[in-house]
Amino acid sequence: MFSVEVLNRRPTRDPDYKAESLALVALAQEMAVSPDRILHKLVETALELCGAHSAGLSLLEEADQKRNFHWRVIVGAWEHNLNGGTPRDFGPCGTVLDQNAPLICTRPEQDFPYWTEVKPVLEEGLLIPFYVNGEAIGTIWVIAHDRSRQFDREDLRIMTNLGAFTGAAYQTWLSVNVAQRLASIVATSDDAIVSKTLDGIVTSWNRGAERLFGYSSDEAVGKSIMMVIPAERQHEENRIMECIRRGERVESYETVRRRKDGSEVEIFLTVSPVVDSEGKITGASKIARDITERKKIERQLALLAREAEHRTKNILSTVQATVSLSQSDTVDGLKQAIAGRLQALASVHRLRAGPAWTGADLRTIASEELSPYCKSDAKQAQINGDHVLLEPALAQTVAVVFHELATNAAKYGALSGPEGRVRIDWSRADDGRLHVRWLELGGPHVAPPTRKGVGMRVMEGMVRSHPNADLRFDWRVEGLCCELALEPEKV
Repeated sequence: MFSVEVLNRRPTRDPDYKAESLALVALAQEMAVSPDRILHKLVETALELCGAHSAGLSLLEEADQKRNFHWRVIVGAWEHNLNGGTPRDFGPCGTVLDQNAPLICTRPEQDFPYWTEVKPVLEEGLLIPFYVNGEAIGTIWVIAHDRSRQFDREDLRIMTNLGAFTGAAYQTWLSVNVAQRLASIVATSDDAIVSKTLDGIVTSWNRGAERLFGYSSDEAVGKSIMMVIPAERQHEENRIMECIRRGERVESYETVRRRKDGSEVEIFLTVSPVVDSEGKITGASKIARDITERKKIERQLALLAREAEHRTKNILSTVQATVSLSQSDTVDGLKQAIAGRLQALASVHRLRAGPAWTGADLRTIASEELSPYCKSDAKQAQINGDHVLLEPALAQTVAVVFHELATNAAKYGALSGPEGRVRIDWSRADDGRLHVRWLELGGPHVAPPTRKGVGMRVMEGMVRSHPNADLRFDWRVEGLCCELALEPEKV
């Protein structure tokens, strides 16, 4: 048994708002029958929308002072267990109410021995509290009997919506007559529910519509529905009303509407005909759900997907260049050289700024690359410069350059002896470019090389991939000096 937090680690199927809206309409139609029928329809709807194998409703009954859960409604493969139940303080239903939170329950026979007698065995169940008049009086649950179905966040959202809708309907049925019940549910719905004549004149406007569109009921009733439809989308209304007049089915769809303050809101719209007692179509009703946040998330995900693809291509290009430029006299030497350079790239990714990688800090990159060589004496490395965020591709290049310089210094230069030290400085030049200076001091005398080594070719090859970036080497008496100039638009 474990928390519903596991849902955050599972892929979530796309919402089917059309099926959900139609299911809520069907559920509302049961409200005039009986409270028992409302609860039964709730469980049937949960089974269908969640694609479960069984579903049920467990209520704490007044008859036994609410000490036990009674399985009030069960549909699906577990239907023959309808007369069962569980103690209030012993089972997943009690856990849900104690924690006042949803719960994922797996293989409960491991925690609750009485489950071993319940067939078929429960493989996974999603349970949520069932509230009536603000009080949790039971649990709603959907069950999978094998691993072919695992519940996700979309199932949790559906269950929560069904529970809230049905809890309000159940309480309303118990306290008011049929006409008042329907009016109360429409009035308190979070969705905008609007009715209008065939000419588009608003005849009802619930509180959800007031919140969504900004117009009060007094401002909207008697006015044309066109006041919330942008000019470029008013053809949609004309087409829909023509379908309604002909008695044709109108498919639910996503669209945009305009609020009182002039801002636009993205909605999911369901339209149904209004029929009088003689079966004549007299108008239309609309249910509008605000999907602004969902559409925003969808756009963010699309942007992140494109960004991830771009970053991946850059990384692969960098890796390809690193491998192709690496050489050694032995296989082990080649493997070691490549591994070190790839490790430098990996270190940059650990230093990324933000959940979406916007780059890495220059000071942190320098510290990361020098740390393996200066653990015993911090004075061997001096880093001077403000915090500068380098964009990802440039950060990778700088990391590899520092890696090559540090490796060379440890083998032949200032870091090969206890007296040597390395100093890294950077500053902005008059041309706006960032100038980074690597200076080795106190090390053994180093003669200028007669030819370019592999490390130098790796550094130059990666720097050349950035326009307006330069790399210069200077072998001085006190040691190697390397200067790197970076283009201003990249830092």
